[in-house]
Amino acid sequence: MTVTTALLGTPASATAPAPRPHQAADASVRGLDVSAYQETVDWSAVSAGGASFAYVKATEGTSYISSRFSQQYDGAAAVGLLRGAYHFARPDKSSGSAQADYFVDHGGAWQPDGRTLPGVLDVEATPGLPACYGSSPTATVHWIASFDDEYRRRTGRPPVINTNASWWSQCTGNSTAFAATNRLWVGSWTGTPHPLPDGWSTYAFWQTSDSGTFPGDQDVFNGTAQDLRNLAANGTYTPPPPPPVSAWPIVQQGYSGRQVATIQYLLNAHGAALSVDGSFGTGTRDAVIAFQTRNHLTADGIVGPNTWKALITTVGQGDKGPAVTAVQAELNAHGAQLTADGLFGPATRDAVIAFQTRSHLTADGVVGPNTWLALVN
Repeated sequence: MTVTTALLGTPASATAPAPRPHQAADASVRGLDVSAYQETVDWSAVSAGGASFAYVKATEGTSYISSRFSQQYDGAAAVGLLRGAYHFARPDKSSGSAQADYFVDHGGAWQPDGRTLPGVLDVEATPGLPACYGSSPTATVHWIASFDDEYRRRTGRPPVINTNASWWSQCTGNSTAFAATNRLWVGSWTGTPHPLPDGWSTYAFWQTSDSGTFPGDQDVFNGTAQDLRNLAANGTYTPPPPPPVSAWPIVQQGYSGRQVATIQYLLNAHGAALSVDGSFGTGTRDAVIAFQTRNHLTADGIVGPNTWKALITTVGQGDKGPAVTAVQAELNAHGAQLTADGLFGPATRDAVIAFQTRSHLTADGVVGPNTWLALVN
């Protein structure tokens, strides 16, 4: 989705845009999201191209209304697309409730007409502004709750929350406060919707890329065409489980979060001496390039499938070192409560077995390629 100051999709980190996708999404219920950056949209061509829905930027903060909103919103409806509006959150500008009112008053209201999708709260980074808009995780969660409460009061339905796992982790402290009530729109341009923000076990929408068949950002709906119609008619639906993890994430300079920390641990297991801070800076990039060069891989400093496969090492009970610490940190991110001490003891083995069981993997307590893949996603 976009902000007024710069083109912005839903990056995998709070500080840098994500790469273009390496895999195409395979889904039949496709759509798009647009803003004033898409000055003209041929909605007949969009419909003919197979789109089922469109989300249109309506507002940002309490002072911006998209100059293209009415044209785009009405244009999508005119060709038979289900359409909805989204609000770009600016917690640094005013309260959540004030922004919810501004959104509802300027195009974001939902009504059970079978044509209107629930409004969306888009919470992500704005380039050039402080991380998390200068707010603490507690304050950010409170801001989102304030928006959520007011939108529910005004429309009778919760807003869909659009975000990505890295921003959510950094800026809400991995809050699970909204997962039971608010449908998720996940942003991930790596060819897989994983990882999902903490608390959510599935998603309603997935933004897969910032370009493609349709103008603007490319999206898929997690469900059938009838599910989408139900969402428009009722303001809610039950999303099916997400597809299984099948792709290694693409991680590069500018990213932050636990995937970066895992890469740093694994690089250290292969001889690097990085500070594990979860921030993919120049030092981490240089270490990735050195590792890729030694292993006869493309030395681009980007951790993709081939580099992941070379980095991971199978570990089990009795092993120790940075790779074990990486496993423990990943398990904790998935709900375990281990001491990340780099010692693969009985507690770590039990946590691995529990994770493998939940992930429908062979529950042998050994962290091999399949378990690594599930962990880092």
